[in-house]
Amino acid sequence: MYRKPAVAGQFYPKTKDQLYRSIQKYTDAGAKKEDALAVIMPHAGYSYSGSVAGKAVSHVLVKETALIIGPNHTGLGVPYSIVASGIWQTPLGEVPINNELATLLLKKSEFVKENESAHVYEHSIEVEIPFLQFFNSKLSILPMVISDFNIKHYAAVGQAIAEAIIDYKKPVLIVASTDFTHYESQESAKNKDEFALNAILQLDAEKLIHEMSEKHITMCGFAPVAVTIFASKHLGATRAELINYQTSGDISGDYDNVVGYAGIVIKR
Repeated sequence: MYRKPAVAGQFYPKTKDQLYRSIQKYTDAGAKKEDALAVIMPHAGYSYSGSVAGKAVSHVLVKETALIIGPNHTGLGVPYSIVASGIWQTPLGEVPINNELATLLLKKSEFVKENESAHVYEHSIEVEIPFLQFFNSKLSILPMVISDFNIKHYAAVGQAIAEAIIDYKKPVLIVASTDFTHYESQESAKNKDEFALNAILQLDAEKLIHEMSEKHITMCGFAPVAVTIFASKHLGATRAELINYQTSGDISGDYDNVVGYAGIVIKR
């Protein structure tokens, strides 16, 4: 697959120079970088969530391989769709798909399938890649989008990801793409998101899914985050740190219908 940008000029600048300057503005050059297992980042337009995404990724060492997991907003493809080979293009340049890691994962999991249709218009992975490119020009990626609603499957896929990474024998950063509560008041969004954030910071995927259902939290990337938690724990994760949280209202001044954004780093 040669995947061209689908939302350049909408979610983020479409020219190389403008995009580079935008990311430079949102990242934190003075942040202490850690050898993290995973990072959770938002995927809205950069004007709304760029500062949260930028601060989060500024705190991790961006490795040469990133496995990026996002929710499926289009409904296309299969429940666990990956692109196993080819090139992903952004205004900052071309990024190769890591076929070696993809092949290992396909062998490990009965659920993960190669399916390009799920990725053609999906923005949840696309908006994360320039941030990763900014910090590592040698980046290769394995993109996955999820449309499943089964926590047992999340656990199985998380374990398969961990096993594939171990067999790969080279460093991999897992990136989970999600926004949090959608289109509620600032007060409601922050209250609901606190329950989700507490579950994530406890590395408790089951609790996250329970809170999602119990509190009616409209977090679009709960599946990618749950899979990431399961994978990270298999890889030795013991803690998670909230880098930043804000809402669209903090940018726009409209506190009646906000979307929540969080940046979280998962570590050994």
